[in-house]
Amino acid sequence: MNTILKSSTASCEIRSLGAELLSFRGQDIGEALWQGDPIHWAGTSPVLFPIVCALNDGKARFGGRAYAIGNHGFPRKQEFSLVEASATRAVYTHTWTEKTLELYPFRYKLTILYTLSGNRLEVRYRVANLGDGVMPFQIGTHPGLRCPLTEGEKFEDSFLEFEKDEVFERFFLNVANTLIVGKSEKLTPGKVLPLTHELFGDGALVFKTMASKKVRLKSKKSPRAVVLTWDNLPAMGIWQPKDAPFVCLEPWHGLADSEDFTGEFSKKELVVTLKPGKSWECWHAIELL
Repeated sequence: MNTILKSSTASCEIRSLGAELLSFRGQDIGEALWQGDPIHWAGTSPVLFPIVCALNDGKARFGGRAYAIGNHGFPRKQEFSLVEASATRAVYTHTWTEKTLELYPFRYKLTILYTLSGNRLEVRYRVANLGDGVMPFQIGTHPGLRCPLTEGEKFEDSFLEFEKDEVFERFFLNVANTLIVGKSEKLTPGKVLPLTHELFGDGALVFKTMASKKVRLKSKKSPRAVVLTWDNLPAMGIWQPKDAPFVCLEPWHGLADSEDFTGEFSKKELVVTLKPGKSWECWHAIELL
C-alpha cells in the first residue's frame, strides 16, 4: 500500500514495503527522486538497518555466534505498518519477529516518520531497544537523486556544494562491498565536489567523517537545486552505478566491515550500542529549490 503526502507546493509517495520513499515532486522542480528503473538500480531511497553496506563473509557476530545478514540489512525488503497518516505526515513501524531473531538476535522497533512542509521532506528514524540486553546496530540512508535535475543538461554539469570545508578522504570498497584495508585517497579539499561518471569508476565514495551536515546538489547551468541535511549520521557514502542519471547521497551511522574483520559486531566502527528500554534517533531532510 502506498501513501501520498501533499503540501501546497510539493508531494511525495511512500510504499509500505521498506517504508521506502518512491517519489518527491515539487511544483517548480518536478520529480527529484530516481524512479527505480532496474536497468541501473531498482531502489529509490531504502533504509539501511541493522547494518550499513556489507559484512565480511556476509556474517555478523553477536555473543560469539554468527548471523547471516544481507547487504544493507533486511527491513528494506519487508513490510512496515502504517500507524499514522495525515495530509502531510506518515509514520511507519517495523518490529522484531521470531523470524527476524534468526537474522539479528535483538528485539527492536524501527520507526520511520515522514513530515512534508512546503518543499521540505523530513525523514526521521527512531530505533527502540525492546529487549533486556544492550543492542548494537548501524543505520543509514540511501536517497537516489536525479542528476542532472534539468532536462538537456549533462551529469558533468552538476556538482555537490557542502556547507563546510571537507578533507574528502575517500575509502574504497572491494567487489564484496567491504572496505579495502589500507586504501584511501584524498580528493581536492574544499566545499565543492565536482561530479563526473569517472569519479565512480572504482565504485562508491566512502567518507568516514564529514564536517558538514548539509549538502546541495547544484548545476553550473540552471538555478535548480536539491538540499540534503542530516543529523546524528557522521559518515557518508556517495554512489552512482555506471553512467546512471542519478546520484545517491547517503548519510550513515555505520560503515562496511573491513575485508579482514572477524570480530564482534559491537567492536566495529560507528556502531550504536543502545541500552534496554532506550530509544535513539537520527534524521535527514530533502528540500527542493
